[in-house]
Amino acid sequence: MARDRLAALRALREEGGPSNATGDFEMSGFQAQGQNTYGTGASAADGMTGFYNQISNIQDELRRFDSNVSRIADLHSRSLSNTDEALAQQNAAALDELLAETRSLSNQIKAQIQQLEREPVPQGQDARIRRNQTSLVRSKFIEALQNYQQVEQQNRTRYRQRVERQFKIVKPDATPEEVAAVVQGDQGAGGQVFAQALTSSTRYGESRAAYREVQERHEDIRKIERTLAELAQMFVDMDVLVAQQEETINAIETSAAQVEGDTEAGVAQTEKAVVYARSARRKRWICFFIFLIVLGAIGLAVGLTVAKNHH
Repeated sequence: MARDRLAALRALREEGGPSNATGDFEMSGFQAQGQNTYGTGASAADGMTGFYNQISNIQDELRRFDSNVSRIADLHSRSLSNTDEALAQQNAAALDELLAETRSLSNQIKAQIQQLEREPVPQGQDARIRRNQTSLVRSKFIEALQNYQQVEQQNRTRYRQRVERQFKIVKPDATPEEVAAVVQGDQGAGGQVFAQALTSSTRYGESRAAYREVQERHEDIRKIERTLAELAQMFVDMDVLVAQQEETINAIETSAAQVEGDTEAGVAQTEKAVVYARSARRKRWICFFIFLIVLGAIGLAVGLTVAKNHH
């Protein structure tokens, strides 16, 4: 399990030994000795340990989310196949409870990923690890949401097909327009079409049972459409989060590029200053030698003049 491997990583890190273990999500670049480029000592190690704990917790919740989605799909299938009224009600209650739990869980996972995105990112190797791991759990969450969306869309289609079959029990010669009105759950046109079909049906008891099931299926479809709307909003929230993260990364990269540019410019200016200093020093020596030559010439001329006067 990822939690066990993470515990092993942390234990090795505290002991000072190397580690190359990996979990369900890649933990590449993990420094077992607690060495990093943005800080040393207990504070830096504790920061990454807390980060790995958050990642591990999100991984656990993602597995739970996927499990819930599988159970939701199973309960939908049971709902379509149940003929016993008591079992149908029990199944509906279990489905409602699971839908609420999964809704809460998805919001919790989203909040945790948003928290990771908002935390200040250190520089160096740990920054790369943080970005990679956060991006990975965000991608896994989006995949889980897409799977949930697909499950709900498929079950909405199955419920609509069931409504169509039930309506055709009441009115076998129904027109496509009448079927569409009933399937779409139009309370006005659909309800009127069904009411007329019930009055003209020769199988009143069976028709009434079909009508009750259609009403129940419409309620199921409305719940599914509510879930799909919530998932659509979740996708929007995650897209905004990705865009914000990209802006942050771009800002960091721009700042790093600017620092690098400033450093290169400083180095260039330093090299020019060294050249100018060497040139100035060379010129001073030349001037010194010229001064000595001139001084020597003056001394020679004075000496010759004095000697000539003595003669």
